[in-house]
Amino acid sequence: MQSTSVKSAYIHIPFCKSICTYCDFCKNFYDENTVNNYLSSLEREIETSYKEEILDTLYIGGGTPSFLSSSNLNKLFSILKRLKLSKTYEFTFECNYDDITEKLLLLLKENRVNRLSIGIQTFNEKYQNILNRKINKKEMIDTINLSKRYFDNINIDLMYALPQESTKDLESDLNTFIDLDVKHISTYALIIEEHTKLGLSNIKELDEDIQNKMYYKIVSKLKDNGYNHYELSNFSKDGFSSKHNLTYWNNEQYYGFGAGASGFINNVRYDNTKSIINYINGKRLVYEENIDKSQMIKDEIMLGFRKTNGINKKDFKDKYKMELKDVFNINEMIKDGLLKETPLNVFISPEYLFVSNEIILKVISNCNLN
Repeated sequence: MQSTSVKSAYIHIPFCKSICTYCDFCKNFYDENTVNNYLSSLEREIETSYKEEILDTLYIGGGTPSFLSSSNLNKLFSILKRLKLSKTYEFTFECNYDDITEKLLLLLKENRVNRLSIGIQTFNEKYQNILNRKINKKEMIDTINLSKRYFDNINIDLMYALPQESTKDLESDLNTFIDLDVKHISTYALIIEEHTKLGLSNIKELDEDIQNKMYYKIVSKLKDNGYNHYELSNFSKDGFSSKHNLTYWNNEQYYGFGAGASGFINNVRYDNTKSIINYINGKRLVYEENIDKSQMIKDEIMLGFRKTNGINKKDFKDKYKMELKDVFNINEMIKDGLLKETPLNVFISPEYLFVSNEIILKVISNCNLN
């Protein structure tokens, strides 16, 4: 079963200056006093829950962490000094491009941050209006170049399958993203949730066949330009895959601190309340589930097959004391070409990655565990 060692922590900062029409994350409009109270509650949670482990990864997401005032950023980093980091740590901080200044970059650098994740989504003005995001292309290029003076490890986010988007529109965005020459690119097909502004406006997602073509266009284009496709939606230059996100995909344990954060500690998955008021008032946990061995193994499949190299057979056996093929009837799926097997790994065939969810469900349904 799972080791008790925890090597990662996620910190959620649920405040924004504007709300994107597609956003389903825990967030609220920025208010200085509320943020200050929130950070005090975050400090209490960390003091109560953190067990002094040495962490390999730390990730501050949101919301918009980069929109915090200087005083609140200093308070946040003062709180986080309690967290111990390994010598080879990865510390990611999410930014909006229009918050990035030389002053902010220096502050982040001084406080152990060594990786930036910058939300772009699209450079196309038509789709920016739909998403309620404004990105000036020249300013963004200047911002990325400024950021590179301080940080080598930078991720940018690309969203595709936007309402009425064409493959030509996507190609234009891809070319610009590639020209930015960053180490990591995360891609997301637009999912329209019912209670977001897009959902309430009855906007529909693009046809699945079009999304499929767009997905493989992205894969091909980024591979041709030196990016490794190491996870369904993520691409990196050599040595720059996201260590933090690999914690999730490797089904390892992690802290989740803050409103709306989720964690996985001592075989317990938990969710914090999305209510900022409840969180500030100390009413933190809203969900806890003890994960037994059977569910842990199913989670291993669900998460591990997101990686393009899939599941390492030896690691699986070391972790669960069972052979992968003794637990899951996958020989037929390998024979049919849905899965591929090497001496080391089992993984989803590249041509079926777009329908990976269906394949993962099929694998789990062929489980031999009682």
